[in-house]
Amino acid sequence: MSDWYRHESAARLVREYYLLLRSILKAQPHLRAHLSRCWHCRIFFFTDPRNGGRKDLGCSFGCKEAHRQRCSTERSMAYYREPEGKIKKALQNAKRRKQVPEPSPDPPSFPEPVIKHVQLVVSLIEGRPVTRQEILEMLARGVRQHSMVRRRRIDQAVDWLKANPP
Repeated sequence: MSDWYRHESAARLVREYYLLLRSILKAQPHLRAHLSRCWHCRIFFFTDPRNGGRKDLGCSFGCKEAHRQRCSTERSMAYYREPEGKIKKALQNAKRRKQVPEPSPDPPSFPEPVIKHVQLVVSLIEGRPVTRQEILEMLARGVRQHSMVRRRRIDQAVDWLKANPP
């Protein structure tokens, strides 16, 4: 897949995301106070009311996780360069060579940061606390619904929102 295609695809997703975001803010303008901008990719996203106005937040679309992973890698590299870290790493590698790898369990259908973000946004829109279980049920219903047309789900959602504005 070419870089141009990836860039165009990402740009299209961002445009659709902002269309949805604007429609939510038009219907419920009080949510503008819960809008933050990612310090890394600069995309707007809803945040918890307690974090309103902060400038150091990462979005739930990958920036927060990438930053956490990068910091974790730096900490590990620093630790394993020290003498005690080198000994521990050698022991871990020796254990790994002796083990038979187990099959990994099925991955969750949605990443945890996405579930938390959807829970936050739905709670803000509905004006009530929404449980994690409700979000999982809602997402499961959305995954089960198949359309007869061959279009991406986001395109269908945007068309539906255009036809049925909130």
